Amino acid sequence: MRVSRFTLLAAACLAAAACASTPATPPADVVRDLAPTGKLRAAINFGNAVLAQKDAATGEAKGISVDLARELGRRLGVPVEIVSYDAAGKVAAAAKTGAWDVAFLAIDPERAQDINYTAPYVIIEGGYLVRKDSPLQAIGDFDRKGVRIAVGNKSGYDLYLTRELKNAELVRAPTTPAALQQFLDTNLEAAAGIKAPLVRYAEAHPEVRVIPGRFMVIEQAVALPKGKEAGLRYARAYVEEQKASGFVARGLQSSGQHDATVAPAAAN
Repeated sequence: MRVSRFTLLAAACLAAAACASTPATPPADVVRDLAPTGKLRAAINFGNAVLAQKDAATGEAKGISVDLARELGRRLGVPVEIVSYDAAGKVAAAAKTGAWDVAFLAIDPERAQDINYTAPYVIIEGGYLVRKDSPLQAIGDFDRKGVRIAVGNKSGYDLYLTRELKNAELVRAPTTPAALQQFLDTNLEAAAGIKAPLVRYAEAHPEVRVIPGRFMVIEQAVALPKGKEAGLRYARAYVEEQKASGFVARGLQSSGQHDATVAPAAAN
């Protein structure tokens, strides 16, 4: 049977397209770094509602961090185990214990002692919540004596504010949601946190308001324990691809996180 040149060309184009859409199998050293137990153990901080959530009806994990973990596992050809945490500080502390293989954390120099990072995949803002009648009006008003600010212990903004504030007092709660409750229950002057959830809370509770502006930009990245160089190189390229392809943007939109921003491409 004769096959036309057009048919051969079409078949070649389809094959090329299929190859282009299916990432190559990672090298063995990458798989060993990222899934040393035969599965990808992904640490997910459900205390950061921008990046991860649990379905109210089913309890299923969702959100952009979960999406990135599952797609990474698919490419590695291994199952994904979600290792759940309720605070970023607990994720970072577990880096030394071997409890997880990849994590999704804010970049911070203190954490970098034990953790290596990709470039960020998402940028979010840190903001302040105060009572409606508070005299605090602007970001620059907070670093003064007598201002007590509730924060989640060892969160990215706790680490940042610990370095930056010279006069205000940080009052630490075990988790970010607990910090908000502590602010409400103990009559503190402010709560610090991820701005988007604070704005949503204030919209539903007119007795509080969010200060305009931000005190920091929080860069969320994929994190690996130290010593995983092959895995780190792969993870860095993976994050850049997922930003450029629109995967991260789609994940944020599908999980309702319209205030988060896809991080720009990493500088070469």
